Amino acid sequence: MSFFPSALDDLVEKFASLPGVGLKSAQRLAFHILSLSEAEAKSFADAILAAKANVHTCPICQNLTDEDECPICRSDSREDGVVCVVASPKDVAAIERAREYNGKYHVLHGVISPLNRVGPDDIKIRELVDRVAQGGIREVIMAMNPDTEGETTAKYISRLIKPFGVKVTRLAYGIPVGASLEFADDATLMRALEGRQEI
Repeated sequence: MSFFPSALDDLVEKFASLPGVGLKSAQRLAFHILSLSEAEAKSFADAILAAKANVHTCPICQNLTDEDECPICRSDSREDGVVCVVASPKDVAAIERAREYNGKYHVLHGVISPLNRVGPDDIKIRELVDRVAQGGIREVIMAMNPDTEGETTAKYISRLIKPFGVKVTRLAYGIPVGASLEFADDATLMRALEGRQEI
């Protein structure tokens, strides 16, 4: 038996269906929405509907945009010959925060994961291969998470695009800045040693 009106239960259920939101957080969010003024609640709802209606994938890099092409693909100041392949739009934001990368991107919208029934045709690999086949790209950087799915996806893509004469690289793995060696796992230490650089 619920203690709340059905409309509030429905709102809690919608919030709880979001990734990373548990029941208590969903209730907190729902109560917050109820505390908003009519205008604030309408503005919140309008923002959701506008994002859903206007945001789509860029036809070049598959990142999210509300224009014909995303700002990164349109930019003349970014290097066209280098493409960083990431699993999700959130990864683009993470790399951009470092302010070190000046090339273009390709967003896969997922990784190959047989356990989750995600195959190569379920993500944006074909679009990347077509892009590389058009020429002009000399390096593709694989920037996937260093887990089984990320490694599998990177190797699969590498096999597809190497015949085009493109250099395929991946992000270096190793000890995080500020971390202690004694707490690093064996695989991280091994990769840190393999990827060591001269100073």
